[in-house]
Amino acid sequence: MKEIIAIVGWVVGIQGALGIVGRRFGDEPWGALKIWWDVPTPLYAALAVVGAVLAVYGETAKKRQKARA
Repeated sequence: MKEIIAIVGWVVGIQGALGIVGRRFGDEPWGALKIWWDVPTPLYAALAVVGAVLAVYGETAKKRQKARA
């Protein structure tokens, strides 16, 4: 389960970062979310933060589990 949380976190974080960078350096956001929804920049920032938190949680949980074994 921790592996899935880490993967989801990485994907969400990358999509959020691509949206922010695309809006900053290009005309439109980059990534897959722009295909389905018109997401405002603050929501891309929130996605990047939530993705980073999930990724860090998943990765540290995997390391703790390996340390216990």
